[in-house]
Amino acid sequence: MNDEIPPKPPARPDKVTLWRYVKLFRQDILSAQPQRLYRAWMAAFKTPFFRSYMINQPELIDEVLKKRPDDFPKSSRISEGLRPLLGNSVFLTNGETWKRQRRIIDPSFEGGRLRETWPAMVDAAEACVARLNARAEVGQGVPLEIEEETSHAAADVIFRTLFSIPIEHEIAREVFTRFRDYQRSQPILNIAAFVPLPDWMPRLFRKDTRQAAANIRNLITQLTSERMAAIEAGTAPDDLATKIMTTTDPQTGEKFTTEEMVDQVAIFFLAGHETSASALAWTLYLMALYPEWQEKIAQEAADLENPEFSALKTLRVSRDVFRESLRLYPPVPMMVRQNTCPERFRDRDIDPGAQVVISPWHLHRHERLWENPDGFDPTRWDTENGRECMRNAWIPFSAGSRVCTGAGFAMAEGPLILSMILKNFRIARAEGREPVPVAHLTVRSKDGIWLRLERRDAAH
Repeated sequence: MNDEIPPKPPARPDKVTLWRYVKLFRQDILSAQPQRLYRAWMAAFKTPFFRSYMINQPELIDEVLKKRPDDFPKSSRISEGLRPLLGNSVFLTNGETWKRQRRIIDPSFEGGRLRETWPAMVDAAEACVARLNARAEVGQGVPLEIEEETSHAAADVIFRTLFSIPIEHEIAREVFTRFRDYQRSQPILNIAAFVPLPDWMPRLFRKDTRQAAANIRNLITQLTSERMAAIEAGTAPDDLATKIMTTTDPQTGEKFTTEEMVDQVAIFFLAGHETSASALAWTLYLMALYPEWQEKIAQEAADLENPEFSALKTLRVSRDVFRESLRLYPPVPMMVRQNTCPERFRDRDIDPGAQVVISPWHLHRHERLWENPDGFDPTRWDTENGRECMRNAWIPFSAGSRVCTGAGFAMAEGPLILSMILKNFRIARAEGREPVPVAHLTVRSKDGIWLRLERRDAAH
């Protein structure tokens, strides 16, 4: 058995100045945090300007995310970095605006909608295998940057399920290309989100970030306007976009306007494409690191021909591997809430307006919760510790009322594409190119994830 530990960012010294912390944070959110956070139930970050508290204790997280979510809305600081792209989307809103948006969005992801979108996911998975086949034949063992390939595949799933168009569609390809550039220019949390800086301090954005966001939104507006016209003409396909745009709020009778839908499509693309691409890329790297597991998945997927929706239930190994990858490399490493009334957590008084940070990255590797927290072990989900942590300390999709609407889609898409790839290819690490996790829009590798692919039918 391979006892190698998957890569993890180095922790910073326990005490640094505010200015040193800001510099480290700009470089990478993960390595800017001290090692003690992997054991602490709660930690405070205090300066003369602000108070931030990271909570890792499951009971506190349950209080914030599940029991009293209205008392802990998303921090307004989140919008400082993401509003240029996401506008007034469900990812950024709070209160009655957010509740109205979820009442319109949620029905499209309930019931049999996953079954209905399954064929589009299969088509995207098959297209991904075809692209990798072409790359493998031309490259003849030359390492591939796999994040680029998983981004392509995840974007293809989004466009096929949302707008019934493949990634090859002109606008879809343009959105994908521009978003790929955008994601490395903007962290998921601007420094002001994690550390509420005074108003006079510059927010340190790259100059091209706002323009890139505007270009992406213009393209999405074109797609959304065309769909609105097709709906009015009665010619729209029965996909997710049509479903969402024709759903009325049961309380107000309102539907999304075109402008509101653009905001939602932007977050669907961010959440459904960026996060899935990150998760799948890290899972493929882990398969290269632990080849015995890719063989198990390949064997499980051997009969995966023209898979029907019922095949999803048979991908148990793939699901457990993907779940373990989400534990080690949660796509969204940190979430920020803001308390609205006086609180007392672990004998500490927390004033209204303080930032409450929940970090899936640290929670998923917490040394007082998980057995072998930094190790890769897909069998943990069948243990008592794994089942307990799954209930209380595994939140790659958040939890409570603000849990990701597309969580079920992600847990179908990931194992499916993973199985299809490993059914057709063996994957190996590229020598001298070990990935270093960093947080951009999601947890990615500093210089990409480089792997070698070999077609299974050409292996002998």
